[in-house]
Amino acid sequence: MGFLDAQFVPALDGVAYGLLLFVVAAGLSLAFGTAGVLNLSHGTLYALGAYTGAECGDGTWGGFLLGLAAGTAVACLAGVLLSAATAPLARRGHLAQALLTFGLALAGGNLLVEFFGEDEMPVPVPGVLDSTVTLLGHRYPAYRLCFIGMALLLAAAGTWVLTRTRAGAAVRAAADDPQMLAATGISPRAVHTGVLAASGALAGAAGALGAPIIGPGPDTADTVLMLSLVIVVLGGLRSLWATLAAALLVGEVQTLGVSLMPDWAPYLLFAAMAAVLVLRSGLAAEPETAAHQDGAPSRPARALAAVRAQVTTGTAELTARLTGPLTSRLPARLRGPAGSAAPFLLLLAVLAALPSVLDAYSLSLVGYALALGLLAVSVTVVTGYAGLPTLGQAAPFAVGGYATALLAEEGWTTGPLLVLLAALAAALFSLVTGPAIIRARGTTVLMITLAVGELTVTAIDRMGWLTGGTDGLVGFPALRWLPGTPELLDERQLYGYALTVAAVALALTLLVLHSPAGKLLTGSRAAESRLRASGHPVGRYLLVAHLGAGALAGVGGSLMVTVQSYISPADVGFETAALALLAAVIGGTRSVLGALLGAGLIVFTRDWLAGAWPGHAPLLLGALFVAAVYLLPRGLAGLLPRPEPGRPPAPAKTAAPRPAERSAT
Repeated sequence: MGFLDAQFVPALDGVAYGLLLFVVAAGLSLAFGTAGVLNLSHGTLYALGAYTGAECGDGTWGGFLLGLAAGTAVACLAGVLLSAATAPLARRGHLAQALLTFGLALAGGNLLVEFFGEDEMPVPVPGVLDSTVTLLGHRYPAYRLCFIGMALLLAAAGTWVLTRTRAGAAVRAAADDPQMLAATGISPRAVHTGVLAASGALAGAAGALGAPIIGPGPDTADTVLMLSLVIVVLGGLRSLWATLAAALLVGEVQTLGVSLMPDWAPYLLFAAMAAVLVLRSGLAAEPETAAHQDGAPSRPARALAAVRAQVTTGTAELTARLTGPLTSRLPARLRGPAGSAAPFLLLLAVLAALPSVLDAYSLSLVGYALALGLLAVSVTVVTGYAGLPTLGQAAPFAVGGYATALLAEEGWTTGPLLVLLAALAAALFSLVTGPAIIRARGTTVLMITLAVGELTVTAIDRMGWLTGGTDGLVGFPALRWLPGTPELLDERQLYGYALTVAAVALALTLLVLHSPAGKLLTGSRAAESRLRASGHPVGRYLLVAHLGAGALAGVGGSLMVTVQSYISPADVGFETAALALLAAVIGGTRSVLGALLGAGLIVFTRDWLAGAWPGHAPLLLGALFVAAVYLLPRGLAGLLPRPEPGRPPAPAKTAAPRPAERSAT
């Protein structure tokens, strides 16, 4: 009984914490499952309600209720505005919504800190609740017990509204069949707005009620968002009770788990999230081969054979279109819709001339932009060419960076060797994580890669004996081009090294993307089912692309360590992954040159332009996110009057199909 008695209070804290997260996650689940909006600003709505409640609270019941009402109303209004902001993106998928809402979160978080300050705000509660009660011989805060009761009532009320009322039926219909809902005279657009308003209200109410538990501060929004995403993944989108169970599990891991297993608790949540996503994607994946029973083909096998017979001619024509132009000489490979050599040579010439016109600090920013640009190009390979939108490409970037830093600390100072080893380490990391990622599609890929990235950062932070933990690693020996050559001490020498490595890495990437293998990868993105039916190992193509992109990200991480002589978990976390994805989107998702320009624009905005307005880099970055999503729907590449990379020319309008083609269909 001594052990159970000692864990009673942490377990009860886990219930209170889990119920608080449930109220937030219920709103996130409602927005995503019904309105189809992957709202990465949901944590900011919680923070908005928490700050508002703390500002209105004065220790009286009147101030408490005023703070609750005001926090709920303000966040509800923000939900309505979010509905208007995401409406134009309804047909562009979840990636555009995720980037937009993340940009709004950056800008909103910066404005909240600017208005309320950087310190955590104390939140007074009414005197009656600012006391303790005795439970099984333990003293426990009365406010937390009160909150547990309110959250349970909210769960019951929410379930009743969704399952027993006409409004709940309209919400479910909007998720399942919006056309049928419109036929009944109810506007799906109005339901969409109402759902996001209710989602915001839940986040705001949770913030106002939970401020005494998770006080408003600069990191509150990020913490709440990440935990809410874990809960939504574990609980699914169909049942509030499943969301409640997942929230209680997360709450217990965050409190009781830390008490019992402090070394493992930080890994459990995102590991569980990744496992659930991988399991679901595995169950949903289509088998590549048909099963046979007793030596005879089953019905699915016969159907697949028929499909193969029908698409053989079409696939051969597709492969010829993709690979035919690649039999010419090397210069011709670099000509075409995916880009030509001339713009890259021009960019290389401009970058080579910068040391003569820029000071040392500005030159270091350009060097960092090259490192981020390689990461962005790796995102372009995975997202634009392989069709796997990723929020975790900063993980192999971190592996390459830390491999370089650790080897440099051991006296390995030959730059090209460090780059090769960093690329190899990142590729091995991608080989381990790749099989789980390439089976998923769409939003599931975003969530799996997010979990992989967060697990990687958590591991780096916890392994302080090796990685330096939160403080990071700093102060490495100077690099050399080759053993016995002079050390690279000057900023311009380091920049020349970074530019040379980046140019070689990009040249190799372009050669691969413009090779037959690269064209097959593009074809697998555009016509995956046709390639699978014709016997192509699409999964193998995607895995190779994932490995290559990981290696390229590792090279970028190595260059980052070289340029800034420092690395920490903050350099390789979720924000870096989001910035790389933004750079790829700015470029056009399938434009290597565009990804480089996007990375340069991000570094210019965050590190140079923000210097004229100190403390507002997140606000400027948020504005860049929003502008890129709205103004560049197809990226910088979309501004050029050229067809999309890898897309075969549109067929000419001809007569009806030949008789043989008619019989095949």
